[in-house]
Amino acid sequence: MSAPTAPIDAVEAVPARMSPREVLQALSGLMVGMFVSILASTVVANALPRIIADLHGSQTVYTWIVTTELLAMTATVPLWGKMADLYSKKLLIQSSLGLFVVGSLIAGFTPNVEVLLVSRIVQGIGAGGMTALATIVMAAMIPPRELGRYAGVFGAVFGVGTIAGPLIGGVLVDTSWLGWRWCFLIGVPFTLLSIFLLQRTLHLPVARRKVRIDWLGALLITTGVSVLLIWSSLAGNKFAWASGWTALMVAGGVLLLAVAVFVESRAAEPIIPLKIFRSRTVSLATIASVLVGVAMFGGTVFLSQYFQISLGKTPTVAGLMSLPMIFGLLVSSTVAGQLITKYGRWKMYLVAGGAIMTAGMVLLGTIDAGTSVTVLSIYMAVLGIGVGMLMQNLVLAAQNDVPAQELGAATSVLTFFRSMGGAIGVSALGAVLASRITTLMSEKLGPAAAGGSSTNEVPDLTELPEPVLRIVQDVYGIATADLFLIGAPLALLAMIVVLFIKEKPLHTLSGEERRAQEEAAQAASLSH
Repeated sequence: MSAPTAPIDAVEAVPARMSPREVLQALSGLMVGMFVSILASTVVANALPRIIADLHGSQTVYTWIVTTELLAMTATVPLWGKMADLYSKKLLIQSSLGLFVVGSLIAGFTPNVEVLLVSRIVQGIGAGGMTALATIVMAAMIPPRELGRYAGVFGAVFGVGTIAGPLIGGVLVDTSWLGWRWCFLIGVPFTLLSIFLLQRTLHLPVARRKVRIDWLGALLITTGVSVLLIWSSLAGNKFAWASGWTALMVAGGVLLLAVAVFVESRAAEPIIPLKIFRSRTVSLATIASVLVGVAMFGGTVFLSQYFQISLGKTPTVAGLMSLPMIFGLLVSSTVAGQLITKYGRWKMYLVAGGAIMTAGMVLLGTIDAGTSVTVLSIYMAVLGIGVGMLMQNLVLAAQNDVPAQELGAATSVLTFFRSMGGAIGVSALGAVLASRITTLMSEKLGPAAAGGSSTNEVPDLTELPEPVLRIVQDVYGIATADLFLIGAPLALLAMIVVLFIKEKPLHTLSGEERRAQEEAAQAASLSH
Protein backbone atom coordinates (compact mmCIF):
# COMPACT_ATOMS: atom_id res chain seq x y z
CA MET A 1 0.00 0.00 0.00
CA SER A 2 1.42 3.34 -1.03
CA ALA A 3 1.81 6.25 1.31
CA PRO A 4 -1.03 8.72 1.52
CA THR A 5 1.09 11.30 -0.25
CA ALA A 6 3.10 9.98 -3.15
CA PRO A 7 6.84 10.87 -3.14
CA ILE A 8 7.91 13.70 -5.36
CA ASP A 9 10.38 12.61 -8.02
CA ALA A 10 11.01 16.01 -9.48
CA VAL A 11 9.41 19.39 -9.32
CA GLU A 12 10.16 22.22 -11.64
CA ALA A 13 11.24 25.38 -9.89
CA VAL A 14 8.29 27.60 -9.25
CA PRO A 15 8.61 30.50 -11.68
CA ALA A 16 8.27 34.12 -10.75
CA ARG A 17 4.69 35.15 -10.23
CA MET A 18 2.94 35.95 -13.50
CA SER A 19 2.52 39.65 -14.17
CA PRO A 20 -1.01 41.12 -14.42
CA ARG A 21 -0.61 41.25 -18.21
CA GLU A 22 0.43 37.58 -18.40
CA VAL A 23 -2.45 36.62 -16.13
CA LEU A 24 -4.94 38.50 -18.31
CA GLN A 25 -3.54 36.85 -21.44
CA ALA A 26 -3.94 33.39 -19.93
CA LEU A 27 -7.37 34.26 -18.54
CA SER A 28 -8.55 35.34 -21.98
CA GLY A 29 -8.15 31.76 -23.18
CA LEU A 30 -9.82 30.39 -20.07
CA MET A 31 -12.76 32.76 -20.30
CA VAL A 32 -13.40 32.00 -23.97
CA GLY A 33 -13.31 28.26 -23.27
CA MET A 34 -15.53 28.51 -20.21
CA PHE A 35 -18.06 30.69 -21.98
CA VAL A 36 -18.57 28.26 -24.87
CA SER A 37 -18.70 25.23 -22.55
CA ILE A 38 -21.42 26.83 -20.40
CA LEU A 39 -23.16 28.04 -23.54
CA ALA A 40 -23.46 24.43 -24.75
CA SER A 41 -25.77 23.67 -21.81
CA THR A 42 -28.17 26.53 -22.48
CA VAL A 43 -28.00 27.51 -26.16
CA VAL A 44 -30.36 24.72 -27.22
CA ALA A 45 -33.14 25.81 -24.84
CA ASN A 46 -35.05 27.86 -27.43
CA ALA A 47 -33.95 25.69 -30.38
CA LEU A 48 -35.25 22.34 -29.12
CA PRO A 49 -38.72 22.47 -30.72
CA ARG A 50 -37.12 23.03 -34.18
CA ILE A 51 -34.44 20.37 -33.59
CA ILE A 52 -37.00 17.77 -32.53
CA ALA A 53 -39.23 18.57 -35.52
CA ASP A 54 -36.37 18.35 -38.06
CA LEU A 55 -34.96 15.11 -36.64
CA HIS A 56 -38.39 13.55 -35.96
CA GLY A 57 -37.71 13.05 -32.26
CA SER A 58 -40.14 12.34 -29.44
CA GLN A 59 -40.98 14.29 -26.28
CA THR A 60 -38.61 11.99 -24.36
CA VAL A 61 -35.74 12.92 -26.67
CA TYR A 62 -36.65 16.59 -26.13
CA THR A 63 -35.79 16.22 -22.44
CA TRP A 64 -32.70 14.07 -22.96
CA ILE A 65 -30.95 16.41 -25.37
CA VAL A 66 -30.49 18.74 -22.39
CA THR A 67 -30.22 16.11 -19.67
CA THR A 68 -27.47 13.95 -21.24
CA GLU A 69 -25.08 16.90 -21.54
CA LEU A 70 -25.81 18.04 -17.99
CA LEU A 71 -25.42 14.47 -16.68
CA ALA A 72 -22.04 13.97 -18.33
CA MET A 73 -20.80 17.39 -17.20
CA THR A 74 -21.90 17.01 -13.59
CA ALA A 75 -20.77 13.40 -13.12
CA THR A 76 -17.24 13.92 -14.49
CA VAL A 77 -16.35 17.17 -12.68
CA PRO A 78 -14.83 15.41 -9.60
CA LEU A 79 -12.59 13.25 -11.81
CA TRP A 80 -11.30 16.27 -13.73
CA GLY A 81 -10.67 18.07 -10.44
CA LYS A 82 -8.69 15.16 -9.02
CA MET A 83 -6.58 14.78 -12.15
CA ALA A 84 -5.76 18.50 -11.92
CA ASP A 85 -4.05 17.80 -8.58
CA LEU A 86 -1.96 15.05 -10.18
CA TYR A 87 -1.23 15.94 -13.80
CA SER A 88 -0.52 18.95 -16.05
CA LYS A 89 -3.41 21.39 -15.72
CA LYS A 90 -2.56 22.89 -19.10
CA LEU A 91 -2.72 19.52 -20.88
CA LEU A 92 -5.96 18.57 -19.10
CA ILE A 93 -7.75 21.80 -19.95
CA GLN A 94 -6.71 21.57 -23.60
CA SER A 95 -7.88 17.94 -23.68
CA SER A 96 -11.29 18.93 -22.29
CA LEU A 97 -11.59 21.65 -24.93
CA GLY A 98 -10.62 19.13 -27.63
CA LEU A 99 -13.40 16.78 -26.49
CA PHE A 100 -15.82 19.68 -26.60
CA VAL A 101 -14.85 20.46 -30.21
CA VAL A 102 -15.37 16.83 -31.24
CA GLY A 103 -18.77 16.68 -29.56
CA SER A 104 -19.84 20.00 -31.10
CA LEU A 105 -18.88 18.91 -34.63
CA ILE A 106 -20.75 15.61 -34.28
CA ALA A 107 -23.83 17.47 -32.97
CA GLY A 108 -23.69 20.09 -35.73
CA PHE A 109 -23.70 17.48 -38.51
CA THR A 110 -25.89 14.88 -36.78
CA PRO A 111 -28.18 12.91 -39.11
CA ASN A 112 -30.53 11.70 -36.34
CA VAL A 113 -31.40 12.04 -32.66
CA GLU A 114 -29.38 8.96 -31.62
CA VAL A 115 -26.11 10.47 -32.85
CA LEU A 116 -27.11 13.81 -31.33
CA LEU A 117 -27.51 12.22 -27.87
CA VAL A 118 -24.04 10.62 -28.13
CA SER A 119 -22.54 13.95 -29.17
CA ARG A 120 -24.13 15.65 -26.18
CA ILE A 121 -22.42 13.16 -23.84
CA VAL A 122 -19.03 13.94 -25.43
CA GLN A 123 -19.77 17.66 -25.17
CA GLY A 124 -20.73 17.22 -21.51
CA ILE A 125 -17.50 15.45 -20.59
CA GLY A 126 -15.49 18.24 -22.22
CA ALA A 127 -17.62 20.96 -20.63
CA GLY A 128 -17.24 19.30 -17.22
CA GLY A 129 -13.47 19.49 -17.56
CA MET A 130 -13.53 23.11 -18.64
CA THR A 131 -15.94 24.14 -15.88
CA ALA A 132 -13.83 22.52 -13.16
CA LEU A 133 -10.35 23.28 -14.51
CA ALA A 134 -10.85 26.95 -15.35
CA THR A 135 -11.29 27.92 -11.70
CA ILE A 136 -8.52 25.53 -10.61
CA VAL A 137 -6.04 27.09 -13.05
CA MET A 138 -7.01 30.55 -11.80
CA ALA A 139 -6.25 29.55 -8.21
CA ALA A 140 -2.90 28.09 -9.31
CA MET A 141 -1.86 31.36 -10.96
CA ILE A 142 -3.32 33.99 -8.63
CA PRO A 143 -3.16 34.42 -4.83
CA PRO A 144 -6.60 34.43 -3.11
CA ARG A 145 -5.90 38.00 -1.92
CA GLU A 146 -5.84 39.10 -5.57
CA LEU A 147 -8.26 36.50 -6.92
CA GLY A 148 -11.35 38.62 -6.32
CA ARG A 149 -10.57 41.06 -9.10
CA TYR A 150 -10.39 38.20 -11.60
CA ALA A 151 -12.92 35.84 -10.01
CA GLY A 152 -15.65 38.44 -10.27
CA VAL A 153 -15.20 38.65 -14.03
CA PHE A 154 -15.04 34.86 -14.24
CA GLY A 155 -18.24 34.46 -12.26
CA ALA A 156 -19.84 36.94 -14.62
CA VAL A 157 -18.71 34.86 -17.62
CA PHE A 158 -20.35 31.81 -16.06
CA GLY A 159 -23.57 33.67 -15.43
CA VAL A 160 -23.63 35.35 -18.84
CA GLY A 161 -23.00 31.98 -20.55
CA THR A 162 -25.85 30.42 -18.57
CA ILE A 163 -28.38 33.19 -19.16
CA ALA A 164 -27.36 34.38 -22.65
CA GLY A 165 -27.55 30.89 -24.16
CA PRO A 166 -31.31 30.97 -24.81
CA LEU A 167 -30.95 34.42 -26.44
CA ILE A 168 -28.20 33.27 -28.81
CA GLY A 169 -30.07 30.03 -29.57
CA GLY A 170 -33.26 31.95 -30.31
CA VAL A 171 -31.49 34.32 -32.71
CA LEU A 172 -29.80 31.44 -34.55
CA VAL A 173 -33.08 29.55 -34.96
CA ASP A 174 -34.96 32.67 -36.10
CA THR A 175 -32.24 33.49 -38.69
CA SER A 176 -33.16 31.56 -41.85
CA TRP A 177 -29.64 31.35 -43.31
CA LEU A 178 -28.17 29.92 -40.07
CA GLY A 179 -30.55 27.48 -38.35
CA TRP A 180 -30.35 25.24 -35.28
CA ARG A 181 -27.17 23.36 -36.31
CA TRP A 182 -25.20 26.55 -35.62
CA CYS A 183 -26.26 26.27 -31.96
CA PHE A 184 -23.59 23.55 -31.82
CA LEU A 185 -21.14 24.75 -34.49
CA ILE A 186 -20.87 28.36 -33.26
CA GLY A 187 -18.66 27.32 -30.34
CA VAL A 188 -16.06 25.42 -32.43
CA PRO A 189 -13.93 28.35 -33.69
CA PHE A 190 -14.00 29.98 -30.25
CA THR A 191 -12.92 26.74 -28.59
CA LEU A 192 -10.03 26.33 -31.05
CA LEU A 193 -9.06 29.94 -30.29
CA SER A 194 -9.09 29.11 -26.57
CA ILE A 195 -6.76 26.11 -27.11
CA PHE A 196 -4.38 28.32 -29.12
CA LEU A 197 -4.37 31.11 -26.53
CA LEU A 198 -3.75 28.69 -23.65
CA GLN A 199 -0.87 27.05 -25.51
CA ARG A 200 0.83 30.41 -25.91
CA THR A 201 0.04 32.10 -22.61
CA LEU A 202 -0.50 29.52 -19.84
CA HIS A 203 2.73 28.58 -18.06
CA LEU A 204 2.40 26.48 -14.92
CA PRO A 205 5.01 24.17 -13.35
CA VAL A 206 4.28 20.45 -13.53
CA ALA A 207 4.85 18.32 -10.43
CA ARG A 208 5.94 14.89 -11.68
CA ARG A 209 5.21 12.24 -9.09
CA LYS A 210 4.00 8.70 -8.83
CA VAL A 211 0.24 8.75 -8.80
CA ARG A 212 -2.59 6.31 -8.38
CA ILE A 213 -6.08 7.39 -9.44
CA ASP A 214 -8.93 5.74 -7.62
CA TRP A 215 -10.82 4.53 -10.69
CA LEU A 216 -13.21 2.43 -8.60
CA GLY A 217 -14.21 5.50 -6.59
CA ALA A 218 -14.61 7.51 -9.82
CA LEU A 219 -16.86 4.81 -11.29
CA LEU A 220 -19.01 4.58 -8.15
CA ILE A 221 -19.40 8.36 -7.81
CA THR A 222 -20.21 8.83 -11.51
CA THR A 223 -22.70 5.94 -11.57
CA GLY A 224 -24.39 6.91 -8.29
CA VAL A 225 -24.83 10.54 -9.32
CA SER A 226 -26.01 9.55 -12.80
CA VAL A 227 -28.70 7.25 -11.36
CA LEU A 228 -30.02 10.06 -9.11
CA LEU A 229 -29.97 12.62 -11.93
CA ILE A 230 -31.73 10.21 -14.32
CA TRP A 231 -34.35 9.61 -11.63
CA SER A 232 -34.90 13.33 -11.08
CA SER A 233 -35.31 13.90 -14.82
CA LEU A 234 -37.83 11.06 -15.30
CA ALA A 235 -39.84 11.25 -12.05
CA GLY A 236 -43.11 13.08 -12.48
CA ASN A 237 -42.98 12.43 -16.23
CA LYS A 238 -42.38 8.74 -16.97
CA PHE A 239 -43.47 7.57 -13.53
CA ALA A 240 -44.85 9.10 -10.33
CA TRP A 241 -42.56 10.63 -7.71
CA ALA A 242 -44.00 8.18 -5.15
CA SER A 243 -43.58 4.92 -7.07
CA GLY A 244 -41.61 1.70 -7.14
CA TRP A 245 -39.23 3.11 -9.75
CA THR A 246 -38.49 6.08 -7.49
CA ALA A 247 -37.76 3.81 -4.54
CA LEU A 248 -35.52 1.56 -6.67
CA MET A 249 -33.51 4.36 -8.32
CA VAL A 250 -33.09 6.49 -5.19
CA ALA A 251 -32.08 3.47 -3.08
CA GLY A 252 -29.67 2.33 -5.81
CA GLY A 253 -28.09 5.76 -6.23
CA VAL A 254 -27.70 6.31 -2.48
CA LEU A 255 -26.24 2.81 -2.01
CA LEU A 256 -23.67 3.39 -4.78
CA LEU A 257 -22.65 6.72 -3.21
CA ALA A 258 -22.42 5.11 0.24
CA VAL A 259 -20.07 2.47 -1.15
CA ALA A 260 -18.14 5.27 -2.90
CA VAL A 261 -17.66 7.06 0.45
CA PHE A 262 -16.27 3.83 1.94
CA VAL A 263 -13.90 3.34 -1.01
CA GLU A 264 -12.79 6.97 -0.95
CA SER A 265 -12.03 6.79 2.78
CA ARG A 266 -9.48 4.03 2.11
CA ALA A 267 -8.00 5.16 -1.21
CA ALA A 268 -4.43 6.48 -1.38
CA GLU A 269 -5.43 9.09 -3.98
CA PRO A 270 -9.21 9.57 -3.55
CA ILE A 271 -11.19 11.40 -6.22
CA ILE A 272 -12.88 13.48 -3.51
CA PRO A 273 -10.63 13.61 -0.41
CA LEU A 274 -13.14 13.27 2.44
CA LYS A 275 -10.82 15.14 4.77
CA ILE A 276 -11.60 18.40 2.97
CA PHE A 277 -15.06 18.22 4.54
CA ARG A 278 -13.42 18.55 7.95
CA SER A 279 -13.16 22.20 6.96
CA ARG A 280 -16.33 23.92 8.10
CA THR A 281 -15.92 26.44 5.31
CA VAL A 282 -15.79 23.78 2.58
CA SER A 283 -18.77 21.87 4.02
CA LEU A 284 -20.94 24.97 4.36
CA ALA A 285 -19.87 26.35 0.98
CA THR A 286 -20.84 23.00 -0.58
CA ILE A 287 -24.34 23.15 0.93
CA ALA A 288 -24.75 26.76 -0.21
CA SER A 289 -23.54 25.87 -3.72
CA VAL A 290 -26.32 23.29 -4.08
CA LEU A 291 -28.89 25.92 -3.13
CA VAL A 292 -27.37 28.53 -5.47
CA GLY A 293 -27.49 25.94 -8.27
CA VAL A 294 -31.24 25.58 -7.83
CA ALA A 295 -31.74 29.36 -8.00
CA MET A 296 -29.36 29.88 -10.92
CA PHE A 297 -30.46 27.07 -13.24
CA GLY A 298 -34.09 26.75 -12.13
CA GLY A 299 -34.78 30.46 -12.33
CA THR A 300 -33.36 30.96 -15.82
CA VAL A 301 -34.91 27.82 -17.34
CA PHE A 302 -38.46 28.60 -16.24
CA LEU A 303 -38.26 32.34 -16.85
CA SER A 304 -37.52 31.64 -20.52
CA GLN A 305 -40.65 29.52 -20.75
CA TYR A 306 -42.69 32.18 -18.92
CA PHE A 307 -41.60 34.84 -21.43
CA GLN A 308 -42.68 32.74 -24.40
CA ILE A 309 -45.94 31.28 -23.11
CA SER A 310 -47.36 33.63 -20.51
CA LEU A 311 -46.17 36.85 -22.18
CA GLY A 312 -46.32 35.49 -25.76
CA LYS A 313 -42.81 36.58 -26.76
CA THR A 314 -40.66 35.10 -29.57
CA PRO A 315 -37.49 33.10 -28.72
CA THR A 316 -35.29 36.08 -29.62
CA VAL A 317 -37.29 38.56 -27.54
CA ALA A 318 -37.42 36.06 -24.67
CA GLY A 319 -33.63 35.97 -24.73
CA LEU A 320 -33.40 39.76 -24.75
CA MET A 321 -35.67 39.91 -21.71
CA SER A 322 -33.01 37.99 -19.74
CA LEU A 323 -30.53 40.85 -20.11
CA PRO A 324 -31.39 42.57 -16.78
CA MET A 325 -30.42 39.40 -14.92
CA ILE A 326 -27.18 39.18 -16.94
CA PHE A 327 -26.25 42.78 -16.19
CA GLY A 328 -27.13 42.41 -12.51
CA LEU A 329 -24.92 39.35 -12.21
CA LEU A 330 -22.10 40.92 -14.24
CA VAL A 331 -22.01 44.15 -12.24
CA SER A 332 -22.33 42.58 -8.79
CA SER A 333 -19.74 39.82 -9.31
CA THR A 334 -17.23 42.27 -10.81
CA VAL A 335 -17.70 45.00 -8.20
CA ALA A 336 -17.65 42.53 -5.30
CA GLY A 337 -14.46 40.97 -6.70
CA GLN A 338 -12.74 44.34 -6.92
CA LEU A 339 -13.74 45.27 -3.36
CA ILE A 340 -12.56 41.92 -2.01
CA THR A 341 -9.18 42.44 -3.66
CA LYS A 342 -8.92 45.99 -2.29
CA TYR A 343 -9.97 45.34 1.32
CA GLY A 344 -9.44 41.59 1.77
CA ARG A 345 -12.89 41.06 3.32
CA TRP A 346 -15.26 38.59 1.66
CA LYS A 347 -17.90 37.21 4.03
CA MET A 348 -20.11 40.30 3.92
CA TYR A 349 -20.61 39.77 0.18
CA LEU A 350 -21.69 36.16 0.72
CA VAL A 351 -24.29 37.19 3.29
CA ALA A 352 -25.48 40.18 1.22
CA GLY A 353 -25.67 37.95 -1.87
CA GLY A 354 -27.83 35.42 -0.03
CA ALA A 355 -30.17 38.14 1.24
CA ILE A 356 -30.51 39.83 -2.17
CA MET A 357 -31.03 36.47 -3.93
CA THR A 358 -33.83 35.68 -1.47
CA ALA A 359 -35.43 39.06 -2.13
CA GLY A 360 -35.22 38.44 -5.89
CA MET A 361 -36.92 35.05 -5.55
CA VAL A 362 -39.72 36.54 -3.41
CA LEU A 363 -40.27 39.41 -5.88
CA LEU A 364 -40.42 37.00 -8.83
CA GLY A 365 -42.94 35.00 -6.81
CA THR A 366 -45.41 37.86 -7.40
CA ILE A 367 -45.33 37.85 -11.23
CA ASP A 368 -48.25 36.90 -13.48
CA ALA A 369 -49.34 37.23 -17.11
CA GLY A 370 -49.95 40.95 -16.61
CA THR A 371 -46.61 41.93 -15.06
CA SER A 372 -44.98 44.80 -16.94
CA VAL A 373 -41.58 44.36 -18.59
CA THR A 374 -40.14 47.19 -16.45
CA VAL A 375 -41.18 45.60 -13.15
CA LEU A 376 -40.04 42.17 -14.36
CA SER A 377 -36.64 43.60 -15.36
CA ILE A 378 -36.13 45.07 -11.89
CA TYR A 379 -37.00 41.78 -10.20
CA MET A 380 -34.64 39.82 -12.46
CA ALA A 381 -31.83 42.32 -11.89
CA VAL A 382 -32.22 41.84 -8.12
CA LEU A 383 -31.93 38.05 -8.51
CA GLY A 384 -28.89 38.45 -10.77
CA ILE A 385 -27.15 40.77 -8.29
CA GLY A 386 -27.64 38.27 -5.46
CA VAL A 387 -26.42 35.26 -7.42
CA GLY A 388 -23.42 37.24 -8.73
CA MET A 389 -22.25 38.18 -5.22
CA LEU A 390 -22.68 34.67 -3.88
CA MET A 391 -21.72 32.13 -6.55
CA GLN A 392 -18.04 32.72 -7.30
CA ASN A 393 -17.16 33.96 -3.81
CA LEU A 394 -18.21 30.60 -2.33
CA VAL A 395 -15.45 29.03 -4.44
CA LEU A 396 -12.98 31.70 -3.28
CA ALA A 397 -13.80 30.99 0.39
CA ALA A 398 -13.26 27.24 -0.06
CA GLN A 399 -10.03 27.65 -2.04
CA ASN A 400 -8.64 29.92 0.66
CA ASP A 401 -9.34 27.31 3.34
CA VAL A 402 -7.65 24.17 1.93
CA PRO A 403 -4.00 23.19 1.35
CA ALA A 404 -2.69 23.98 -2.14
CA GLN A 405 -2.49 20.25 -2.96
CA GLU A 406 -6.28 20.02 -2.55
CA LEU A 407 -7.24 23.12 -4.53
CA GLY A 408 -8.44 21.03 -7.47
CA ALA A 409 -10.55 18.70 -5.34
CA ALA A 410 -12.13 21.52 -3.33
CA THR A 411 -12.96 23.55 -6.43
CA SER A 412 -14.42 20.60 -8.33
CA VAL A 413 -16.51 19.56 -5.30
CA LEU A 414 -18.23 22.96 -5.21
CA THR A 415 -18.71 23.01 -8.99
CA PHE A 416 -20.02 19.45 -8.88
CA PHE A 417 -22.59 20.12 -6.16
CA ARG A 418 -23.69 23.39 -7.76
CA SER A 419 -24.33 21.58 -11.07
CA MET A 420 -26.05 18.68 -9.33
CA GLY A 421 -28.26 21.07 -7.37
CA GLY A 422 -29.16 22.78 -10.61
CA ALA A 423 -29.95 19.52 -12.40
CA ILE A 424 -32.10 18.10 -9.62
CA GLY A 425 -33.68 21.49 -8.97
CA VAL A 426 -34.70 21.92 -12.61
CA SER A 427 -36.16 18.40 -12.73
CA ALA A 428 -38.03 18.74 -9.43
CA LEU A 429 -39.33 22.25 -10.16
CA GLY A 430 -40.29 21.11 -13.66
CA ALA A 431 -42.43 18.34 -12.16
CA VAL A 432 -44.00 20.85 -9.76
CA LEU A 433 -44.69 23.18 -12.70
CA ALA A 434 -46.40 20.43 -14.74
CA SER A 435 -48.52 19.39 -11.75
CA ARG A 436 -49.48 22.97 -10.95
CA ILE A 437 -50.45 23.68 -14.57
CA THR A 438 -52.63 20.55 -14.66
CA THR A 439 -54.40 21.60 -11.46
CA LEU A 440 -54.95 25.18 -12.57
CA MET A 441 -56.15 24.17 -16.02
CA SER A 442 -58.64 21.77 -14.45
CA GLU A 443 -59.89 24.53 -12.17
CA LYS A 444 -60.28 27.09 -14.96
CA LEU A 445 -61.32 24.92 -17.94
CA GLY A 446 -62.74 21.84 -16.23
CA PRO A 447 -61.17 18.36 -16.00
CA ALA A 448 -62.38 17.27 -19.44
CA ALA A 449 -60.96 20.27 -21.29
CA ALA A 450 -57.69 20.22 -19.36
CA GLY A 451 -57.25 16.53 -20.00
CA GLY A 452 -57.68 16.95 -23.72
CA SER A 453 -54.07 18.01 -24.19
CA SER A 454 -50.80 17.08 -22.57
CA THR A 455 -49.52 19.57 -20.05
CA ASN A 456 -46.05 18.12 -20.59
CA GLU A 457 -45.94 19.80 -24.00
CA VAL A 458 -45.60 23.52 -24.65
CA PRO A 459 -48.89 24.75 -26.15
CA ASP A 460 -48.92 26.41 -29.57
CA LEU A 461 -50.40 29.82 -28.72
CA THR A 462 -51.29 30.56 -32.36
CA GLU A 463 -53.77 27.67 -32.44
CA LEU A 464 -55.67 28.62 -29.27
CA PRO A 465 -58.94 30.59 -29.35
CA GLU A 466 -58.80 33.94 -27.56
CA PRO A 467 -60.58 32.92 -24.28
CA VAL A 468 -58.47 29.77 -23.90
CA LEU A 469 -55.28 31.67 -24.82
CA ARG A 470 -55.83 34.12 -21.95
CA ILE A 471 -56.45 31.28 -19.51
CA VAL A 472 -53.30 29.40 -20.63
CA GLN A 473 -51.17 32.54 -20.31
CA ASP A 474 -52.62 33.24 -16.87
CA VAL A 475 -52.03 29.64 -15.74
CA TYR A 476 -48.37 29.68 -16.81
CA GLY A 477 -47.82 33.03 -15.10
CA ILE A 478 -49.26 31.80 -11.79
CA ALA A 479 -47.44 28.45 -11.97
CA THR A 480 -44.07 30.11 -12.69
CA ALA A 481 -44.52 32.52 -9.77
CA ASP A 482 -45.25 29.56 -7.50
CA LEU A 483 -41.86 28.06 -8.43
CA PHE A 484 -40.04 31.14 -7.21
CA LEU A 485 -42.02 31.10 -3.96
CA ILE A 486 -40.84 27.50 -3.51
CA GLY A 487 -37.26 28.56 -4.28
CA ALA A 488 -37.28 31.54 -1.89
CA PRO A 489 -36.90 29.43 1.30
CA LEU A 490 -33.97 27.62 -0.35
CA ALA A 491 -32.31 30.97 -1.06
CA LEU A 492 -32.94 32.04 2.54
CA LEU A 493 -31.36 28.79 3.73
CA ALA A 494 -28.28 29.56 1.60
CA MET A 495 -27.97 32.92 3.38
CA ILE A 496 -28.28 31.25 6.80
CA VAL A 497 -25.62 28.68 5.84
CA VAL A 498 -23.06 31.31 4.81
CA LEU A 499 -23.63 33.16 8.10
CA PHE A 500 -21.83 30.25 9.80
CA ILE A 501 -18.79 30.40 7.51
CA LYS A 502 -15.81 31.77 9.41
CA GLU A 503 -13.98 34.57 7.61
CA LYS A 504 -10.23 34.00 7.31
CA PRO A 505 -7.59 36.35 5.87
CA LEU A 506 -6.93 35.66 2.19
CA HIS A 507 -3.61 34.07 1.23
CA THR A 508 -1.11 36.31 -0.52
CA LEU A 509 0.62 33.43 -2.36
CA SER A 510 -0.69 31.76 -5.50
CA GLY A 511 -1.68 28.10 -5.50
CA GLU A 512 1.59 26.99 -7.10
CA GLU A 513 3.65 29.06 -4.64
CA ARG A 514 1.71 27.57 -1.72
CA ARG A 515 2.15 24.07 -3.15
CA ALA A 516 5.92 24.57 -3.41
CA GLN A 517 6.02 25.83 0.20
CA GLU A 518 3.97 22.88 1.47
CA GLU A 519 6.09 20.34 -0.43
CA ALA A 520 9.30 21.91 0.83
CA ALA A 521 8.01 21.77 4.42
CA GLN A 522 6.94 18.17 3.91
CA ALA A 523 10.35 17.21 2.49
CA ALA A 524 12.09 18.93 5.42
CA SER A 525 9.98 17.06 7.96
CA LEU A 526 10.67 13.72 6.25
CA SER A 527 14.41 14.40 6.18
CA HIS A 528 14.33 14.89 9.96
